[in-house]
Amino acid sequence: MDTFTGGPVTEGPTTNWAGNITFSAAAPHRPVTWDETRGLVAGARRVRVLGSGHSFNDIADSDGPDGTLLSLSGLPSDIDVDTAARTVRVAGGVRYAELARAVHERGLALHTMASLPHISVAGSVATGTHGSGDGQGSLATAVRAVELIDAAGELVTYDRRKGGDRFDGAVVSLGALGVVTALTLDLVPAFELRQDVFNDLPLKAATDHFDAITASAYSVSLFTDWRAPRFNQVWLKRTESGEPEFPWARPAKEPAHPVPGMPAVHCTPQLGQMGPWHDRLPHFRAEFTPSSGAELQSEYLVPRRHAVAALHALNGIRREMAPLLLIAEVRTVAADRLWLSPAHGRDTVALHFTWVPDMAAVEPVLRIVEERLAPLEARPHWGKVFTMSPATLRERWPRLGDFAELARAADPDGKFRNGYLRRVLPELG
Repeated sequence: MDTFTGGPVTEGPTTNWAGNITFSAAAPHRPVTWDETRGLVAGARRVRVLGSGHSFNDIADSDGPDGTLLSLSGLPSDIDVDTAARTVRVAGGVRYAELARAVHERGLALHTMASLPHISVAGSVATGTHGSGDGQGSLATAVRAVELIDAAGELVTYDRRKGGDRFDGAVVSLGALGVVTALTLDLVPAFELRQDVFNDLPLKAATDHFDAITASAYSVSLFTDWRAPRFNQVWLKRTESGEPEFPWARPAKEPAHPVPGMPAVHCTPQLGQMGPWHDRLPHFRAEFTPSSGAELQSEYLVPRRHAVAALHALNGIRREMAPLLLIAEVRTVAADRLWLSPAHGRDTVALHFTWVPDMAAVEPVLRIVEERLAPLEARPHWGKVFTMSPATLRERWPRLGDFAELARAADPDGKFRNGYLRRVLPELG
């Protein structure tokens, strides 16, 4: 193993993508070899990994100015596709747009993608980030092996085929187990989709026909600004080439952006044009590079059986939400077994909110949203803003205590812990 001697460091303060978090470390370290990375981890007091920066809280922050913030962007972006096994081994710093193109070239596909293809694979998996669809699990459900650097700088692998219960605990890990060097993902045969948008779905129609609406396509997204009891847009991503039957809203006549008033040029093709899965599953084009986002995001995930009740609960507070909302989105996610996944043990409905970039104004509204969704067993997205207490989080995730034990065993000295982890899992110390 090479000895770490410092590594490239970018000068100046570092913030997340949205600019609402300034990281404690003066700048991230960007090693260029994995041996250098192992040496850096072994010699550090505290380490956190900065992925693509698309988290909206301090989950990626180093533990104070003497903690190490590690970027994987200078490391090899290996993508090794096994067409016979239908798997891909992908390096920890790779982003979904790059991965999607590589597997598509081999006639294969990911089963789902998030709305933005620019986010990192490892970071998305570690936070339980998801796509959409009644039959699609989160991005993390494709993982069959996790390779990481542990606190001693050694390589450790968690494998679905022989990892048992510990594997289910190690996939969505919040960065608490080590630095992910590679993930092995299951793939499916490549497929085509068409994307159709419908306008002005009344809330009553959405609640009366929720199951039929979400079952009407491979992936369905409902968008609202909550200024009225309606969904401004419904996006259907369908594998069938024929015109969709969607009697509850009117078809759009021109391409749309989810946020009212924004140009549709950066969105993926619509109006029923068939095309490759990776050009339709995300909402935004891979060739569009988003700048620093003037927004905050939060997301709450409730059991599917509470979907209608959740929509009614939010409609009851739309006057509080609407002045601060850019857009809200409703999607579905299939249940999984991963301990810290927001869809652990239950088919799930995701309620996503994109807010104006004013945390002082947004936080009181978040508390109202959480209060209204509390009887519906809402779980927050780990990488977005929320105010739930550790006691509430433990109540919502039945395996959270087991994960704390796993993290303590893997990292007894707390090298990978930071303020965020101690806040959401105080038993880690």
